[in-house]
Amino acid sequence: MTDDELDLDHQDPPGTGGFADFDAFFAEQAATGPAETFQLYGRTYTLPDALPLMFTLQMERLQASDDPDDVRTMLRTLVGEDALDHWAEQGMTDRQLGIVLIYAAATVRRPGSITLQRAAELYDQQNGAAGKAPTPPAPNRATRRAKTGRRRAGSGRRS
Repeated sequence: MTDDELDLDHQDPPGTGGFADFDAFFAEQAATGPAETFQLYGRTYTLPDALPLMFTLQMERLQASDDPDDVRTMLRTLVGEDALDHWAEQGMTDRQLGIVLIYAAATVRRPGSITLQRAAELYDQQNGAAGKAPTPPAPNRATRRAKTGRRRAGSGRRS
């Protein structure tokens, strides 16, 4: 593109018969690569070519919601109508759901950008590092003193 083509002063002024057809433009811009799929509990799910706006809006709303209907609405835009109920019937945990959501969202944004293991690591990092060994409690004062083998110095007073 030349500078003249990018200069808006050289374009037709608004209202002079120009028509912006976003439907045609977005159809031309649509990704044409192969659809990304994953398998879970015996079913194959096909992810959309791009992250739907409804998914993004629902994710924002869900952060403070415990309503399963909100999760269903969000998932419907990614993997279909009854996915959440099917997963729940199969015994899915909240951690597993989180991993699936991270994987699906990253894969839709950039196919091949994340592995299942990395999605699990990201989930654990976001949720208090679940799965890591717990940090042992700090030793109490008596234990610390016993380890040093030193006696406590007196206050300087005579008895």
